[in-house]
Order: sequence, then C-alpha cells, then structure tokens
Amino acid sequence: MTKKKIVVSGIRSTGPLHVGHYFGALKSWIELQEKYECYFFVADWHALTTDFKDPSQIKTYLLDNVSDWLALGVDPKKAALFIQSSVPEHAELYLALSMITPLGWLERNPTYKDQKEALKHKDLSNLGFLGYPVLQAADIALYQGELVPVGEDQVPHLELSREIIRRFNHLYGETLVEPQPILSASPRVLGSDGRKMSNSYQNAVLLSDPEEVVTKKVMTYMTDPARKRRQDPGDPKKCPLYSLHELFTEEKTLKEVDLGCRTAKIGCVDCKKTLLQRLTPWHQSYTEKRKALNPKTVQKVLDEGQKKASAVAQKTMTEVKKALKIL
Repeated sequence: MTKKKIVVSGIRSTGPLHVGHYFGALKSWIELQEKYECYFFVADWHALTTDFKDPSQIKTYLLDNVSDWLALGVDPKKAALFIQSSVPEHAELYLALSMITPLGWLERNPTYKDQKEALKHKDLSNLGFLGYPVLQAADIALYQGELVPVGEDQVPHLELSREIIRRFNHLYGETLVEPQPILSASPRVLGSDGRKMSNSYQNAVLLSDPEEVVTKKVMTYMTDPARKRRQDPGDPKKCPLYSLHELFTEEKTLKEVDLGCRTAKIGCVDCKKTLLQRLTPWHQSYTEKRKALNPKTVQKVLDEGQKKASAVAQKTMTEVKKALKIL
C-alpha cells in the first residue's frame, strides 16, 4: 500500500471565521483530507506575533474556530486537528531553527514588508513577527510535511521556510523533509467595502452571523461604482459582490448575471437577491451542523489530535537533537 504524503497547514485564531476563510483555506483542507495524511492546527503562537497585546482574544476563538472547521466538513477521522501550543515541540524546533537562520533572510522577506505596511495600526517591531517564517518552517518540519497548501502570494514565504530547512540539512545532515507547495485556487474574496474580506476591516460576512445579518450585509454590499443609475451598464469584474457570485453561483446563472450587469438588464438589488438564493442555503446547512456541536465534543477532537501530533513531533525532535549532537 502506497504511503500517503503528509500535508501540514494552520489558521491563526485572531477572530471569528468568515466566508473568506472557508474559500481561502478550509475548502482546500476538506479536499486534501481525502487524499493525504493531514495535520491541521490552530496557529495560536502565530496569532501572538501580531496580537500579543491582547492575547485573551486568541483563547476566546480557539474552540469557536475549530467548531467552524468541523461544521464545514473538516473530518477528525481523516486529519489530526490540534492547537499549536499544545505540542511544545513547535516552540522547541523553532528555537533550534532560529539559531541557523540568517537575519538578512528574514528582513528581505517580501511578506514581512507587505504586512508591516498593511498593519501600520499595530506594533510589529517584535522578534516574533520578523521570525514568522522560522516558526512556519518548524510547524511543517515537525511532522516531516511534504506538501503545504498555499496561494500564489504565499509561495515566497514558503520558499523561505524551505531555505531554512535546507540549511539545517546542509549543516547537520538530512534530517528534515523539504516541503513542496500545493498551489490552491484560493480566490481573493472581497468584503462589503471592496477590500479583501477581513475582520480588521469590519467588512466580512461571518460564518457566525445570523441569517438576517447575512442578508443585511449582502444587501448593503458595494457594487460597480460606475452603476450610479439602474439603467447604467456595469462591469462585474469591478463589482465586489460579483466575487461572491463566482464562489456560490452555478455557471449558467453566473453567465446570466454577468450579461445582465453589462447590459443593465438586471439591477444591483436583483443581483444581490440572486446571490442570497445560493448563499443562504449553504449558510443554513453550516449553521445547523454548528449548533449540533458542543464544547466537550470539540475538546475531545483536539485532545485526540494532540496525541497523534505529539507522537510524531517527539520523534522528529529526537532526530533533530541527534543531528545537533545535544541528545
């Protein structure tokens, strides 16, 4: 029997999950768990790199986020689900890899520069934020991860983690697996104001929103600014609402929406109602499954995932310490 390749991925617990989280990561996880041996974790150490001033929020969303994963279809029988900090070897391997990572590599990281620019309202002058790729390398290498699902914009970040692992193997012998990216079709999901959907921008359709709130948010969504009057033709590619249609609406109707917008055959209100006919049943299905979960069930899933993850992590750290000659 062919051994399944190992996939590793995590999501930071910095707030409630929204539609963008599902299409950007969780949908990919649900597909990957059918083919690979998967380790999916709540990245609470990573959350501290930007939210260290109020860590109480991180704990608040741990069980909520994992409950969302389960309600959407991530299966604990097919993947190990756990909290990053519950496996101490993450921090231990991070420390070991930080000893060999040149500072210049981290300072030149394009993602580091982009994030500092995007998050100007936060104090990011900390070592943890600069060393994010080192912790990411440890997260992956700890499980000898062979594949990591990433969007195209994340490839440079993963490449830095690959370089760190390569350097470790060059210095101490082949000990850690160098991961390869799985390019996921993670679409850019736009929020109600036309920017990337984000809790920080308060423009997100949250998974936890009641149905009436979802309806209200969709009905107030920004559309093509050029459509000032009902009879004005629009361009769907300039319409934030259309980015949701591309995720929820079947191809035949999507083409009708596209044509109707370009010819002003349909108005923006009609367009929003058409979207809600697709989004609402999906959201209702999630909500029913989410309500059926209780904290004890979710905690049991995390405990079982932590046991599986710890067994692998401890084995890897034993090999790392042998390579470093400190065992």
